Amino acid sequence: MSAGLDLEQRYRRVLRLLPRYYRDRWEEDMVAAFLDTWMTGDPDEDSVTMEFDRPGWREVVSVAALAVRLYLGGVGAAGRYFARGQAVRQAVLALVLVHAMVSLNALVFLTWSRRLFGLPAPPASLAATTPGGIWPSVWYTGYYAWLVVLVALVLGYRRTAWVIALLAIGPDLFWLLKGQIAGRFLTAPIGPWAFWVLLNVVPVLAMTAFHRNAPPAARRPWLLALPASYVLVAVPELVLQASGNAWLPDPSGLFCLLVTLACLVHAPRALSPRSGGSGVWSLTLVLLAAVVGAYRIASISDYRHDPHLVAVSLSELLILAVAVALVVPDAIRTQAATSAHPLLG
Repeated sequence: MSAGLDLEQRYRRVLRLLPRYYRDRWEEDMVAAFLDTWMTGDPDEDSVTMEFDRPGWREVVSVAALAVRLYLGGVGAAGRYFARGQAVRQAVLALVLVHAMVSLNALVFLTWSRRLFGLPAPPASLAATTPGGIWPSVWYTGYYAWLVVLVALVLGYRRTAWVIALLAIGPDLFWLLKGQIAGRFLTAPIGPWAFWVLLNVVPVLAMTAFHRNAPPAARRPWLLALPASYVLVAVPELVLQASGNAWLPDPSGLFCLLVTLACLVHAPRALSPRSGGSGVWSLTLVLLAAVVGAYRIASISDYRHDPHLVAVSLSELLILAVAVALVVPDAIRTQAATSAHPLLG
């Protein structure tokens, strides 16, 4: 805090974290309530308090937490804040869905590789990816937790989902640190860390959007999205792997492809004059494009010695940028006014 400010001014500085519409209504009451906890009625002591004391860290944290809830608004929030909150929540659910799909794929593959339920052995092209040893087993076990995270978020158990997600990203962090110490990432240090930060840490932090004022998720669509995405994405990829097909996009390329397709599917509605409530999904797709685009850019460093793969990566970025440009105007419009409060999804 700057010198020369009294306690009231310091509280007002902290309250600048809050949206203007909220400050206009509640700032005076909040400042009065904060100051009332300090005042003793003794003029001399109160004068010293006003000059030298500062807001407590718990008060600052509480104001910051309130600011997050307001900027990522729930039911009853001003239009653009509600739209922003819905978009963040839907983006988080989409990223968690991707993790859950990968977890389901790992579970299916583990069942297949161990020939449970009388299944035949997997093809030789897949056998090399079968996990072995204790640490891969720990990594896979931790990754299965994303299935629980998705279900918990959809059913409204936000704190449970957050705690489990926080534990789920631990094995990835351990694997990254272990690889860093062993020198495994000396030739491509950015890509793996970018995946962990953008696809693991960012969704976990963004789960703060699932606060008590947030509307519930639409349970049926999100729960059905898991088997649907597995059949439409994971199964074809597994078939290509099993057939020994040389062309398979890397994870960042696959994410770019998925978001591009989602933008193209959503574009007719976003471009329609009667788009209605499409703006929240447009904003969601813009957020997802920003995350996967950043991951694609970071992972290009993995191919800096292969000009062909660098060109492919840049082409994926260009195609993604063109596709997301179709929904950007609708996303911008939705920040102006959104009055409805639909279910998530």
